[in-house]
Amino acid sequence: MKKFLLDLEVVSAEHISDRYTLLRLTSRQSLPEMLPGQFAELRVDGSPHTFLRRPISINYVDRSCNEVRFLVAAVGDGTRRLAMLRPGDTLNCLLPLGHGFTMPSAPEKVLLIGGGVGVAPLLYYGDCLKEAGSTPTFLLGARSKADLLLLSEFAKVGTVEVTTEDGSMGEKGFVTGHSLLRQTRFDRIASCGPLPMMKAVAAYAKAHDVPCEVSLENKMACGLGACLCCVEPTQDEGNVCVCTKGPVLNINQLLWQI
Repeated sequence: MKKFLLDLEVVSAEHISDRYTLLRLTSRQSLPEMLPGQFAELRVDGSPHTFLRRPISINYVDRSCNEVRFLVAAVGDGTRRLAMLRPGDTLNCLLPLGHGFTMPSAPEKVLLIGGGVGVAPLLYYGDCLKEAGSTPTFLLGARSKADLLLLSEFAKVGTVEVTTEDGSMGEKGFVTGHSLLRQTRFDRIASCGPLPMMKAVAAYAKAHDVPCEVSLENKMACGLGACLCCVEPTQDEGNVCVCTKGPVLNINQLLWQI
């Protein structure tokens, strides 16, 4: 897909918590096509310590109001600067980047499993699945109720199941221990979040012979396959750049020991 370098206007910056900010951006022209699972490289202005763009998953694309949304976790100086943006500010974005999730050729029951800020790309994927006639179910995990993100938005798209490590909401434990996985057979699974969680999801998918894709969160700098800092070993292609061959990869391509 063609890539665009755009100056987008901040419509709103909603501080969901002390750590997470939802940015809504728009353009005077129609936004380019973006697929679920793709990402953008956002330029950080005004920081003496941040020279590289920050890779952020595309959380949602709302064609009705020409908006793209990004869920930003403020974990370093760069992302903290992005979280400080205000309505009317301009944010320079390189997008869309990478390969996204697979869209089924026929309606399917699809399970989308996310943890932490890794839930971000699953919302747009779920919405696209619903529009195409598939049935999305979200299984979202977090440390506590306070760490669960965008639950009301996910509920607009599909069924939402929850786990928390402290039991403050939903079932207590990790997502791969949820009773849903013992009760329901799915046609396809997609996952994004902490690496141990995705490996556990991949192990479950392999054991039950369910096609599964994961969205990797390897460290990226350029987003274009030039810097080679996001390399991931694969079965058939050797070392590949996650920013160009991914971030979404089928688990059968990966060399994970699961």
